[in-house]
Amino acid sequence: MKTQAVAADPRAKIIVALDLPARADALALVRALSPHPGLFKIGLQLFIAAGPDIVRAVRDLGSRVFLDLKLHDIPNTVGHGVESASSLGVEMLTLHLTGGRTMIEAAVAAAPAELLLLGVTILTSSDDDTLRETGVTDTVENQVARLVKLGVAAGLRGFVASPHELQTLRRAHGSEIQIVTPGIRPVGAQPNDQRRATTPKEALAAGADYLVIGRPITGAPDPRAALEQIVTDVV
Repeated sequence: MKTQAVAADPRAKIIVALDLPARADALALVRALSPHPGLFKIGLQLFIAAGPDIVRAVRDLGSRVFLDLKLHDIPNTVGHGVESASSLGVEMLTLHLTGGRTMIEAAVAAAPAELLLLGVTILTSSDDDTLRETGVTDTVENQVARLVKLGVAAGLRGFVASPHELQTLRRAHGSEIQIVTPGIRPVGAQPNDQRRATTPKEALAAGADYLVIGRPITGAPDPRAALEQIVTDVV
């Protein structure tokens, strides 16, 4: 499975988020950054705008796809959703761990071996105040640890967690799990709506397997140059 070992090339650790409004914009960016040994993330905005065909189109350009739909529904629906996503040939797929153990197990049962399911912990736009608004009185760090423990028990081996929880998760689970880390901002970049962010180099040093980077690349005047600068900064 390609995603079980991260190559020595730092570019292979970078997942470029195609958080763009239209198919043409996304494919133009993929072409501009290719060949890119990492993955391209297709999330809700692009998937809703362009449909499943955008996955096929990105793959037809020779690129690998991380489908970030954050599935969260009854177990039967999530299981069938995993089956549909895997038929598109994606390599990573997200689901919300707050869906509970039965839902997670349904997803795991439906996933082929070549698909890395990623359990989403707490969004990087959230903090302790956000949790309290939804009735969770614990800290973000403790809640992330609790959710990852639940996911591991249900059969998951991949997780999405912010840079701030990386060291805690590595101490608890070592190399047993793979961690995809959003909330990545190069030195000097605007945080935007990220509340728990850090630099690419710091995230890798803390134990991230993959970095999700969107606006610092996609919003740059020269996305290729921005990507290469990030690679230079982490070497």
